[in-house]
Amino acid sequence: MSHTIGIRQAQKLKTRQALLDAALELLEHQSLSSLGLREVTRAAGVTPTAFYRHFDGTAALGVALVEETLGSLHGMIGAILADTGDSEERLDRSVGLIARHVTAQPAHFRFIAREQHGGVGQVRAAIAAQLRGFAEEVAHVLGSEPESAGWDRDDLLMLGGLYVDHMVLTASALLDAGPEGEREVVRVARRRLRLVTLGRTHWLDRP
Repeated sequence: MSHTIGIRQAQKLKTRQALLDAALELLEHQSLSSLGLREVTRAAGVTPTAFYRHFDGTAALGVALVEETLGSLHGMIGAILADTGDSEERLDRSVGLIARHVTAQPAHFRFIAREQHGGVGQVRAAIAAQLRGFAEEVAHVLGSEPESAGWDRDDLLMLGGLYVDHMVLTASALLDAGPEGEREVVRVARRRLRLVTLGRTHWLDRP
């Protein structure tokens, strides 16, 4: 009995992933708001009825794609910031993390770049929640460092948001530049992060 349940669960996960993969491929050429359910099921080789066993509509499918794209990054960014106090190494590792993920999952990040300000409210909200979560993680790590002594919670969240905004801009720039332009994008991204880091050290110098 348990063996049968295991097979069914594996098939269910396989079908769900097939729907996500098919949708992502279709979304290379259109926005989520224009994506039809039957387009997805036809591309995935399943029936519309099967779709509804996994998602209640294309918006829910889009939210799942957001989680698939950004969920794995949680913890990684904070770990990079926490693992080393050396600012140059931190810059290299932060930018390198984004570059590796964009290179490995370009279609996923194109989807995020397009839908962050797209026409599907649930997906916009899901992306915003993920980015807010990243900002909070970064703020937590940076808040524990001596350089943040005297900073209040709002300022730390603003700093975390700057790091995250920078990562989003870097991902978009990498997508636009392609492999041949990656080196220059990384160079500029490192310089921008260095500027944020230098500004941080003087934030409390305000009159």
